[in-house]
Amino acid sequence: MFETVIIFNPTARSQRAASLWRTVESTIRETAGIYPTTQAGEARALARHAVQNGARRIIAAGGDGTVNEVVNGMAGSSAALGILPLGTMNVFAAELGLPKDLRKCWEVIQAGHTRRIDLARAGAHSFVQMAGAGFDAQALQKTSWDAKRNLGPLSYLLSAAQVAAQKPPLLRVRAGGTVQKGSFVLIGNGRHYGGPFPVFPNARLDDGLLDVVIFKNLSHLDLIRYAQGILFGTHLNMHDVAYLQTPTLTVTSESHVPVEVDGEVIGNLPVTFHCEPGALPVLVQQ
Repeated sequence: MFETVIIFNPTARSQRAASLWRTVESTIRETAGIYPTTQAGEARALARHAVQNGARRIIAAGGDGTVNEVVNGMAGSSAALGILPLGTMNVFAAELGLPKDLRKCWEVIQAGHTRRIDLARAGAHSFVQMAGAGFDAQALQKTSWDAKRNLGPLSYLLSAAQVAAQKPPLLRVRAGGTVQKGSFVLIGNGRHYGGPFPVFPNARLDDGLLDVVIFKNLSHLDLIRYAQGILFGTHLNMHDVAYLQTPTLTVTSESHVPVEVDGEVIGNLPVTFHCEPGALPVLVQQ
């Protein structure tokens, strides 16, 4: 077993994926084990197998979904996570300040400088960047793989419009002995959500806390207002938006409400979220 293992998603933005594969073939193969995935969930199993066989660096080559699977496979080990950002969305790579150029990312991995960050959990599922209950998870659940492939980020907007036409669920967020109500909830380990938007402006990957934004309403006008607030960085000043930092929280609902982590739907409420300080070593620039 190689000390460095690359778990590679060939379906992630196919042109870039094909380009990386050629790079792998010509420059990386002799120094790392290469494992392409063929189906959902396989990256997790491959990462678990790699750490069980002594790999010290597990490289997720794909988007945020691939990163999440790899992290769930290697969580609890001493191996370091590396990233080659290939996906439609690479929010976590941007959060870490990794270069967009894949060759430069490989240089970061080879340099071997690590930073220990918090590992967030939603029940038994680990995540590194963000999670959501309610509206965003419902939109993700409605978005088919074919729609993602053909329409890209627009597919989520179309699904979101359909979800917004439905009656919103009532969520209860319990943290620090208090309970707050809302229509949907976003939980951040890092600052960003869905791209360049700092939805969690006070978040840090190594502060031992989760940042929580509770949106109280969910009409079409509310969503437009929230979106504008996020775009201009004023959403936390809104009267119907609550923001808190906590090491743990529980979200419940009497309705059937999905939950997503790092852009992947994992199940339904109730879920307890918590943070494990410094539990994940990540390869970053010095």
